[in-house]
Amino acid sequence: MYKLNALIAGSTGYIGIQLIKLLVKHKNINIKFLCGNNSVGKNISFYDRSLQNRKLPKIIKFNKILLKEVDVIFTALPNGEAQEISNSLLNHNTLIDLSADFRLKKSSDYLKWYKQKHKAVKNIKKSIYSLPEICLKNLKKYKIISCPGCYPTSILLPLIPLVEKNLINLKNIVVDSKSGYSGAGKNVHKKFKQKNLYNSLSAYSVGYHRHIPEINQELNNHTKKNFNLLFTPHLSPMFKGILSTIYVDLKSGISLTKLKNTLRFFYMKKKFIKILENNKPLSTNDVINTNNCFISVCKTQHQNKIIILSAIDNLIKGGAGQAIQNMNLKFDFNIDEGLK
Repeated sequence: MYKLNALIAGSTGYIGIQLIKLLVKHKNINIKFLCGNNSVGKNISFYDRSLQNRKLPKIIKFNKILLKEVDVIFTALPNGEAQEISNSLLNHNTLIDLSADFRLKKSSDYLKWYKQKHKAVKNIKKSIYSLPEICLKNLKKYKIISCPGCYPTSILLPLIPLVEKNLINLKNIVVDSKSGYSGAGKNVHKKFKQKNLYNSLSAYSVGYHRHIPEINQELNNHTKKNFNLLFTPHLSPMFKGILSTIYVDLKSGISLTKLKNTLRFFYMKKKFIKILENNKPLSTNDVINTNNCFISVCKTQHQNKIIILSAIDNLIKGGAGQAIQNMNLKFDFNIDEGLK
């Protein structure tokens, strides 16, 4: 059976570990190299005991020489590092990035929101932002695939079909998202050491979260109109999962059933998107350890206002699973390979 050789850079973070746990079950992938910095020389099972019976390479430091021996490079690295790797890509390489390095299409926006200059500006045009169910272009043409952030995934999946069909007002969209603390990375306990993560709910980056320009950019791409929605993220005392609560105003004459049917038709052939019956309550427990996104449209006491609930596993559908979906699309593998 034909297999691609893969390298995972950032293999010991939450996303990196999740990638490995999925890719070891992918029949078309051979994990050739695992790369890290402080973990060099260790077995990956040191970081996740469920991998101790898998034959996996020891962790080594990334070197561009390794690119000669691999087809796919997954980068789950701090922002800026995938940009440097992108400058060394060979013709046969595909880079699938899970950081923010190629999500924003203007280097000036990247500087504004991430406070660092882009190190591979020429590669931005060679990259594609790919939310797999919605990507409008042919992935096969691109060497660099940028995976959406976890919050944007949970928000864009329900909103894009509705704004495309002009069913909701584009102003006054308010999003309140709750995420497990794994969404802040494995150094979350250092970043939020005063927050008592296991017993409290914490709002953060209020009004200025880095995912805001990404969400606005993609909504604008699908409507050619400027967006500026309000978004507030929260860290919840759970390890993983995201529940986004989205408040929108209906256009005149549009019903709740119209919204549900539009979403169902849009995602009719999309394996991982589940549109529930109207007014169905949602829990992150419905999607944990899956690559699914569950969406529910709910009425309120105000006739023209509705609430959309959207739930994903931030490490899978919002991370590693989405990266594998993009790879499956790029190389014509079964869309659910490695994700069953």
